[in-house]
Amino acid sequence: MSFLQEINVKGGIVGAMNNYIMTPYYKEKLEQGQCYQDFVVDLLYQKGIPVISYNSKEYQNIKGENKAGIEIKNDMNFRKTGNLYIEIAEKTSENNLEFVSSGIYRSDNTWLYLIGDKKTIFVLSKRQLQKLHKLGKYKEVKTKTSRGFLLPIKDARDFYCILEIDVIKENLENLFKERS
Repeated sequence: MSFLQEINVKGGIVGAMNNYIMTPYYKEKLEQGQCYQDFVVDLLYQKGIPVISYNSKEYQNIKGENKAGIEIKNDMNFRKTGNLYIEIAEKTSENNLEFVSSGIYRSDNTWLYLIGDKKTIFVLSKRQLQKLHKLGKYKEVKTKTSRGFLLPIKDARDFYCILEIDVIKENLENLFKERS
C-alpha cells in the first residue's frame, strides 16, 4: 500500500502509516479537525506567528502536530455545554482494545493547547491542563472512542486561559486596517 492510499476494511478505513482502523465517524471528525487547524494556522499567520504543520503521521507522532508545539482542537460543543472538552486519550475505533494518549498527554513538543471554534479560541498551557487533570477537580468523561475532562469556560477564562482570541473582532479589525 502506498503512503497516500487508504482502503476500506470492514466498514472502517485503514491508515497507510501504521495500520490503525478508522471508522467513518472518526474520519469525518478528523477531517473537520484538520480544516479547523488550517483555519487557526491561517489566523496565527496573519498575527505574525508562522505554524509549520507536519503532514505525515510519523512526524506527528514523533515531533508533534507542528514545529511550533501548538496542539489545535476544534470544540464544536462548548457554547452549548459551557465546558471545554480537554482530550486525554482516544481510539480510532470503539473496536480497538486500548485507548492511546492524546491531547494533553501526547509525548511530543506541544506546550500550548488551542481549543475553540471559528468564533473564539482559548490558548492554554498543556502543562497546566495536565496538572488540572491530575488534581481530579473537573468531571472526567468517556465515550466509546475518547476520554477527557470538562473544563468550565468560566474557569478557563478566570484562571487558566493565557489568551482568548475573539476571531470575529480580529477579522473586523483586519478588514478595517486593509481598507484604511
